[in-house]
Amino acid sequence: MGTVTELVCVACGSAYAPDEVAYTCPKHDGLEGILDVRYDLGAAAASGFGPGALGERPVTDSLRRYRELLPVPDEQAEAYPQDWIGRTPIIDVPEVAKHLGLRALSVKDDGRLPTGSFKDRASAVGATRARLEGRAEMTCSSTGNAASSLAGVCAHTGLTAYIFVPEHAPEAKVAQLAIFGARVMLVQGTYDEAYYLCQDAAEAFGWYNRNCAVNPYLVEGKKTCGLELAEQIGDDPPDWISVSVGDGCTVAGIYKGLGEMAHFGFIESIPRLLAVQARGANPISTAWRADADDITAQDAATMADSIAVGRPRNAQKALNAVRGSGGAFVDVTDAEIMKAAYELASLGGVFGEPAGVAGIAGIARARSEGIVAGGDRVLHVVTGNGLKDAGAARRAAPAPPAIAPRLDDVRALLDQTAP
Repeated sequence: MGTVTELVCVACGSAYAPDEVAYTCPKHDGLEGILDVRYDLGAAAASGFGPGALGERPVTDSLRRYRELLPVPDEQAEAYPQDWIGRTPIIDVPEVAKHLGLRALSVKDDGRLPTGSFKDRASAVGATRARLEGRAEMTCSSTGNAASSLAGVCAHTGLTAYIFVPEHAPEAKVAQLAIFGARVMLVQGTYDEAYYLCQDAAEAFGWYNRNCAVNPYLVEGKKTCGLELAEQIGDDPPDWISVSVGDGCTVAGIYKGLGEMAHFGFIESIPRLLAVQARGANPISTAWRADADDITAQDAATMADSIAVGRPRNAQKALNAVRGSGGAFVDVTDAEIMKAAYELASLGGVFGEPAGVAGIAGIARARSEGIVAGGDRVLHVVTGNGLKDAGAARRAAPAPPAIAPRLDDVRALLDQTAP
């Protein structure tokens, strides 16, 4: 599989050949046996991977562009969906930076990916792996984005998606599932209940499991954000990269991608990671503040559904990433998230869903706590488009006035709102 050498358990360090285990370390009970995919970076370098080689590859190749660092055999790299997941832009938002008291702020807008979220990266790698294994069906549980992403990728690649989501998932995300033709099951319960039902169904029916909590190859898809970032910021990296955190695999994947690209000289060092959790779903942040590894599960309570995870399954990877970068965790309230959504859109022109902008709220929190300095430069990864949760956007923005169809009413309104 490219230059994959082994799968290593993040809990006990046990190593396995790539074809030795299907999902998790057999020495543990599922959640504690998360595996990490390791590569022979020397072999990747010997094959020509590096700044020179990537400079000659089309950026539209996207996943194929990084084939030496992804878990698909080089000779089968054509199996990746092409012209579907392209590189997302980095956008400077100077007015938002000024508002937050920063020297500079930019955002990498992954809300522009095909189904509107960062999760398309993982789904594309997962679907490619499934097809190469001869599977026809995939499954996942999700609070919304991973589900709609898998549904879209499966529609694109000819696979059948079986999706388990809590019945309270945002309407727009459920609509995406339906329009992509996925087999959707709205679970009358919590996300955790949907997750365990999905696990049971995957085992019972032999479906390929997309859940990042058990499938280490999905994090490799998320890693592509870090690979892209290293290319995009290599000449002038920021001091911090902020990212919202739920399960923990997104921040872990970004860190891993940045680290591998640092190995090849694309960046001199990894920026510090600012990992942001909602205060109503902050078990990883709580462990970080206690300098502990043990996670205490909680009932998630936040309107940012994509990070509403009370029992994270990639917590150790997230803790390792933030600690390894010299970064920090912060918590933010739902009110702070709503405020950040409006500020990023109205001052920066970037429309993110609540979880996608929680990191902007986190930057404000980190500034107030002295974690991020005014002279620092920060890049935030927007992980989901604002249209994913239009209801939240309506609540975050001021309600527009209603007027009669008369010019005099327009004049009166302008007079009322004149500075």
